Amino acid sequence: QVQLVESGGGLVQAGGSLRLSCAASGRTFSMAAMGWFRQAPGKEREFVAAIKWSDFEIYYADSVKGRFTISRDNRNNLMYLQMNSLKPEDTAVYYCAADMESFRAASFSTMTPKYRYFYDFWGQGTQVTVSS
Repeated sequence: QVQLVESGGGLVQAGGSLRLSCAASGRTFSMAAMGWFRQAPGKEREFVAAIKWSDFEIYYADSVKGRFTISRDNRNNLMYLQMNSLKPEDTAVYYCAADMESFRAASFSTMTPKYRYFYDFWGQGTQVTVSS
């Protein structure tokens, strides 16, 4: 089991920045990759970014490329999402997720990490609200 706790959400004006954190505990040594997803009211949960735990490979959704940066701190079992140039359409609950097996040997270039079914554990989410 892996437990995930997100933090860092809040209210920010358009053009502003926020940094989200995800703290992982439990069987973190078995994690293969972690990702960020978001869900706006009335919409499906969508992929934002992912990072492999072993080799730092990274993958972004087109909607956040150039504005968001995903990173990780293996020693402290933390993952971050630096969000810059925020837009009102970025308003959502942001979730972190952990994959235990799917990307252990697979590359993001051969298997896109954007599908929810790859991820085994999920956090409770943190609200991000961007005002116009």
